[in-house]
Amino acid sequence: MNSNLQSTYEQSGSAPLVRHRVLRNTYWLLALSMIPTVLGAFVGVQTQLSLPGGFFGMMIFLAVAFGFIFAIEKTKNSGVGVAVLMGFTFFMGLMLTPILTRTLGFANGGSLIMTAFGGTAAILAVMASVATVTKRDFSGMGKWLLAGVVVLLLASVANIFLGMSVLSIVISVMAIAIFSAFILYDVQRIVNGGETNYITATLSIYLSVYNIFANLLALLGIGGGSRE
Repeated sequence: MNSNLQSTYEQSGSAPLVRHRVLRNTYWLLALSMIPTVLGAFVGVQTQLSLPGGFFGMMIFLAVAFGFIFAIEKTKNSGVGVAVLMGFTFFMGLMLTPILTRTLGFANGGSLIMTAFGGTAAILAVMASVATVTKRDFSGMGKWLLAGVVVLLLASVANIFLGMSVLSIVISVMAIAIFSAFILYDVQRIVNGGETNYITATLSIYLSVYNIFANLLALLGIGGGSRE
């Protein structure tokens, strides 16, 4: 929606209705995006998909992921954008194969996955609720959160070579905190009318939810995995 159209809505008193519709569509599309994610993860685990690791594997992942994100942004104003988003979430499900396979190797692997899922859902619900009802302005968090993501990426690259378990824990804890704050930031942008495209909004929140789940599962595997 361009600025002129948005201004027309605001002048006609329809802006709250538009924001409500964007938020509603975002939540529906976010829920729908979980289906190809789960399907991708299932296919990856069942086929024992082998993914390249290390620095080379990370670069391939980032290249494909940013390619999808670029395509989603280019098609976000049409139904094609939804299809591309679904393809991206299937790809992200495939990328969960290594951590899911490792977790399922534990005797309590299934319960760890469900705990991570429940914890992620709880974080999403709390952050989204706070963003919806609070009067506090979180718009100033954006630049700091982006800086945090850059730090996370650099730390992750460094740990590929260092292989420090303590650093892995620190990275996961930081990731959970940063992406939880991103949910707060992104949902409030919708509520305040700063984001009017539900495909873009869904992509932003999906990435946060995905990273929270993956890092929470990693922490649970480190602290609660049982081989017995």
